[in-house]
Amino acid sequence: MKRLAADALAALRAEAAASPRLRKNLNLHETLDDPIQRLCNAFEPGTYLRPHRHSAPGTWELFIALTGRAAMLTFDDAGGVTARAELQAGGPVVAVEVPAGAWHSLVSLAPGTVLFEVKRGPYRPTGENDFASWAPQEGVPDAGAFVAWMTHADVGSRAPATA
Repeated sequence: MKRLAADALAALRAEAAASPRLRKNLNLHETLDDPIQRLCNAFEPGTYLRPHRHSAPGTWELFIALTGRAAMLTFDDAGGVTARAELQAGGPVVAVEVPAGAWHSLVSLAPGTVLFEVKRGPYRPTGENDFASWAPQEGVPDAGAFVAWMTHADVGSRAPATA
Protein backbone atom coordinates (compact mmCIF):
# COMPACT_ATOMS: atom_id res chain seq x y z
CA MET A 1 0.00 0.00 0.00
CA LYS A 2 1.28 3.44 -0.90
CA ARG A 3 0.70 6.24 1.57
CA LEU A 4 0.92 9.96 1.12
CA ALA A 5 1.69 11.43 4.53
CA ALA A 6 1.49 15.02 5.74
CA ASP A 7 5.26 15.18 6.27
CA ALA A 8 5.85 14.20 2.62
CA LEU A 9 3.56 17.01 1.49
CA ALA A 10 5.35 19.46 3.81
CA ALA A 11 8.72 18.43 2.36
CA LEU A 12 7.34 18.79 -1.19
CA ARG A 13 6.03 22.29 -0.43
CA ALA A 14 9.42 23.28 0.98
CA GLU A 15 11.21 21.96 -2.12
CA ALA A 16 8.85 23.92 -4.38
CA ALA A 17 9.39 27.13 -2.40
CA ALA A 18 13.19 26.68 -2.64
CA SER A 19 13.16 25.80 -6.36
CA PRO A 20 14.08 28.49 -8.92
CA ARG A 21 10.89 27.56 -10.85
CA LEU A 22 8.81 27.65 -7.61
CA ARG A 23 7.37 24.20 -8.23
CA LYS A 24 8.09 20.54 -7.64
CA ASN A 25 6.22 17.33 -8.32
CA LEU A 26 6.13 13.99 -6.55
CA ASN A 27 5.27 11.06 -8.81
CA LEU A 28 3.25 8.28 -7.24
CA HIS A 29 3.29 6.13 -10.38
CA GLU A 30 6.20 3.71 -10.80
CA THR A 31 7.44 4.74 -14.25
CA LEU A 32 6.80 7.40 -16.87
CA ASP A 33 5.31 4.62 -19.02
CA ASP A 34 2.58 3.90 -16.45
CA PRO A 35 -0.82 4.02 -18.20
CA ILE A 36 -2.24 6.19 -15.39
CA GLN A 37 -0.04 9.04 -14.17
CA ARG A 38 -0.64 10.02 -10.51
CA LEU A 39 1.32 12.84 -8.95
CA CYS A 40 1.34 15.70 -6.50
CA ASN A 41 2.22 19.12 -7.89
CA ALA A 42 3.44 21.71 -5.39
CA PHE A 43 3.63 25.22 -6.76
CA GLU A 44 4.04 28.66 -5.32
CA PRO A 45 2.60 32.03 -6.34
CA GLY A 46 4.67 33.43 -9.18
CA THR A 47 5.48 30.15 -10.89
CA TYR A 48 4.58 30.11 -14.58
CA LEU A 49 2.83 27.19 -16.22
CA ARG A 50 2.59 28.18 -19.88
CA PRO A 51 -0.91 27.59 -21.27
CA HIS A 52 -0.96 24.37 -23.21
CA ARG A 53 -3.22 21.56 -24.38
CA HIS A 54 -3.03 17.80 -24.65
CA SER A 55 -4.20 17.16 -28.17
CA ALA A 56 -4.09 13.36 -28.19
CA PRO A 57 -7.55 11.82 -27.79
CA GLY A 58 -8.43 10.83 -24.23
CA THR A 59 -5.79 13.01 -22.56
CA TRP A 60 -7.98 14.60 -19.89
CA GLU A 61 -6.46 15.74 -16.59
CA LEU A 62 -7.99 15.70 -13.12
CA PHE A 63 -6.76 18.05 -10.37
CA ILE A 64 -7.70 17.85 -6.68
CA ALA A 65 -6.63 20.49 -4.15
CA LEU A 66 -4.77 18.96 -1.20
CA THR A 67 -3.44 22.19 0.32
CA GLY A 68 -3.55 25.87 -0.55
CA ARG A 69 -5.47 27.51 -3.36
CA ALA A 70 -5.12 27.64 -7.16
CA ALA A 71 -7.04 28.74 -10.23
CA MET A 72 -7.51 26.62 -13.33
CA LEU A 73 -8.15 28.62 -16.46
CA THR A 74 -9.23 27.34 -19.85
CA PHE A 75 -8.86 29.39 -23.01
CA ASP A 76 -10.13 29.57 -26.57
CA ASP A 77 -7.72 29.38 -29.52
CA ALA A 78 -7.03 33.14 -29.36
CA GLY A 79 -6.28 33.31 -25.63
CA GLY A 80 -9.69 34.32 -24.34
CA VAL A 81 -10.58 32.89 -20.93
CA THR A 82 -13.50 30.48 -21.36
CA ALA A 83 -13.65 29.20 -17.78
CA ARG A 84 -12.04 29.83 -14.41
CA ALA A 85 -12.32 27.59 -11.37
CA GLU A 86 -10.68 28.33 -8.05
CA LEU A 87 -9.71 25.16 -6.21
CA GLN A 88 -9.15 25.21 -2.49
CA ALA A 89 -8.50 22.35 -0.09
CA GLY A 90 -11.70 22.11 1.95
CA GLY A 91 -13.28 24.89 -0.13
CA PRO A 92 -16.39 25.00 -2.28
CA VAL A 93 -14.50 23.64 -5.33
CA VAL A 94 -11.82 21.03 -4.61
CA ALA A 95 -11.43 19.37 -8.03
CA VAL A 96 -11.63 20.05 -11.75
CA GLU A 97 -11.24 17.90 -14.82
CA VAL A 98 -9.85 19.43 -18.01
CA PRO A 99 -10.95 17.69 -21.22
CA ALA A 100 -8.53 16.61 -23.93
CA GLY A 101 -7.66 19.38 -26.36
CA ALA A 102 -8.56 22.28 -24.04
CA TRP A 103 -6.04 25.10 -23.70
CA HIS A 104 -5.42 25.45 -19.97
CA SER A 105 -3.10 26.65 -17.25
CA LEU A 106 -2.91 26.77 -13.47
CA VAL A 107 -1.90 29.65 -11.27
CA SER A 108 -1.07 29.37 -7.57
CA LEU A 109 -3.08 31.73 -5.38
CA ALA A 110 -1.50 30.82 -2.02
CA PRO A 111 1.86 29.67 -0.70
CA GLY A 112 2.09 25.95 -0.05
CA THR A 113 -0.37 24.91 -2.75
CA VAL A 114 -0.37 21.21 -3.65
CA LEU A 115 -2.66 19.63 -6.22
CA PHE A 116 -3.07 15.91 -6.80
CA GLU A 117 -3.13 15.19 -10.53
CA VAL A 118 -4.36 12.14 -12.42
CA LYS A 119 -3.99 11.76 -16.18
CA ARG A 120 -3.63 9.15 -18.86
CA GLY A 121 -0.11 7.89 -19.49
CA PRO A 122 2.41 7.21 -20.64
CA TYR A 123 4.08 10.55 -19.95
CA ARG A 124 4.97 12.51 -23.06
CA PRO A 125 6.49 16.01 -22.89
CA THR A 126 4.28 18.73 -24.30
CA GLY A 127 5.17 19.34 -27.94
CA GLU A 128 5.83 22.86 -29.23
CA ASN A 129 2.52 22.85 -31.18
CA ASP A 130 0.67 22.18 -27.93
CA PHE A 131 1.96 25.32 -26.19
CA ALA A 132 -0.21 28.41 -26.76
CA SER A 133 1.40 30.74 -29.29
CA TRP A 134 -0.36 33.70 -27.63
CA ALA A 135 1.42 33.04 -24.29
CA PRO A 136 5.07 33.81 -23.53
CA GLN A 137 7.62 31.05 -23.21
CA GLU A 138 8.82 30.13 -19.75
CA GLY A 139 11.77 32.21 -18.58
CA VAL A 140 11.20 35.29 -20.75
CA PRO A 141 10.55 38.72 -19.19
CA ASP A 142 6.85 38.76 -20.20
CA ALA A 143 6.16 35.56 -18.24
CA GLY A 144 5.87 37.35 -14.88
CA ALA A 145 3.33 39.83 -16.22
CA PHE A 146 1.38 36.96 -17.77
CA VAL A 147 1.24 35.15 -14.40
CA ALA A 148 0.01 38.38 -12.78
CA TRP A 149 -2.72 38.63 -15.44
CA MET A 150 -3.79 34.98 -14.97
CA THR A 151 -4.00 35.50 -11.21
CA HIS A 152 -6.95 37.85 -11.74
CA ALA A 153 -8.21 36.98 -15.25
CA ASP A 154 -11.88 36.13 -15.46
CA VAL A 155 -14.13 34.63 -18.12
CA GLY A 156 -14.11 36.87 -21.19
CA SER A 157 -10.66 38.34 -20.48
CA ARG A 158 -8.18 38.16 -23.35
CA ALA A 159 -4.51 37.24 -22.92
CA PRO A 160 -2.29 40.32 -23.01
CA ALA A 161 0.01 40.82 -25.99
CA THR A 162 3.51 39.52 -25.41
CA ALA A 163 6.79 40.70 -26.90
